[in-house]
Amino acid sequence: MASEFDVVIVGGGAAGIGAARRLAAGAASTLLLEASSRIGGRAYTQDLGGYPLDLGCEWLHSGDRNAWVGIAEASGFTVDRSDPPWTKAHPGIVQDEDGQKAAWRAYGDWEERLRMVAPGSDRASDALEPGGPWNGYVRAIAGFMSGVAPECISATDYLTYDDASTGKNWNLPLGYGTLVAASLPSSATVRLATPAERIDMTGDGVEVTTRVGAVRAKAAILTVSTAVLAGDAIRLPSGVDPWREAAAALPLGRNEKIFLEIGRDTAFGPDTHAYGNLKDPRSAAYSIRPNGWPVIEAFLGGEGAGILDEEGPAAGFAFVASELVGLFGSDVASAIRPLAATSWSRMASIGGAYSCALPGQSDARARLAQPFENRLFFAGEATHPFDFTTAHGAHDSGQRAADEALAALRNSHVPDRRDPPFAA
Repeated sequence: MASEFDVVIVGGGAAGIGAARRLAAGAASTLLLEASSRIGGRAYTQDLGGYPLDLGCEWLHSGDRNAWVGIAEASGFTVDRSDPPWTKAHPGIVQDEDGQKAAWRAYGDWEERLRMVAPGSDRASDALEPGGPWNGYVRAIAGFMSGVAPECISATDYLTYDDASTGKNWNLPLGYGTLVAASLPSSATVRLATPAERIDMTGDGVEVTTRVGAVRAKAAILTVSTAVLAGDAIRLPSGVDPWREAAAALPLGRNEKIFLEIGRDTAFGPDTHAYGNLKDPRSAAYSIRPNGWPVIEAFLGGEGAGILDEEGPAAGFAFVASELVGLFGSDVASAIRPLAATSWSRMASIGGAYSCALPGQSDARARLAQPFENRLFFAGEATHPFDFTTAHGAHDSGQRAADEALAALRNSHVPDRRDPPFAA
């Protein structure tokens, strides 16, 4: 392994790739260390049954201001700007229209009450209607959005993302993960399956130790998930404890996907959507025949994702198959078969889906984004002030950290270790 670079990036997900792209534009020599055997992190497209399916991030949220849209189009990727499936209910389902309207109304009322809760307890569960008949639905949607139960959600954090979103959700038929992985600049040196084990500050930079040796650089950008940062997988300087504490205040939620293959002709309509039991907080959201493919994608969040995490894929398949039978009738049981299930929460190099601020901890994002001694910089979706939980938020945070590193390289100033870690 080469021993000297301008910048070492730890983590090859959307944030690391965003940082590498900005560093390449600034002509900085860059080494990217990735713990897993592939680039992309929580952006991962896999060929399943002959179709490019996104196991992680899938939608270009806030597409009209999402940096990946411009990157995609400059790289020749098609961007599908049509309405997402969840705007088109499957016509073959006999819907409880009154119940659906009541559930939507309950969710909207909950969001409005979050604004009253935020200045006080900041606990999203305090905005639930006591004994409300649609609280299960609200919990399920909150699980999709944040990956955790409302008891663990900062109302301020939830509203910050919601208020900033433009509501434009676009798609990449070739896969979001395909785009992210293809966007790493060729000038960056990459080492896969090479987790960082230790980061030390040196007299004029940093030293990153891996199992195959150490590398020195003038600066490092740390883009690992909050689960990894708050854990003990990477030994960091003692002065970084406040950053670990900030990461612990932004735990990763649980969000998983189950893919089923449609094995014979059925009445499943293409590019449509279905939702499970309106009153079950574990219910999945179903994308049916995306792009016309003979596939059903079940998205589970919070308690629903816990079925996979705690009981395993077989239990997850059984749960979604039961919901689909309830929606479409017993005939579909013989028409679908398991294709794949994700396990983000069980991946040691990631440890979950995306970050959610605990009640009273929404300011942890800004704390986590601060540089340490002007040589160690932090990026990742959790550090973005309002586009957290997204691949474009991760990308933009990587570019922000890269700009900070480039400025530090130009100034070549090594601060006194006695400087306060979160100076205003």
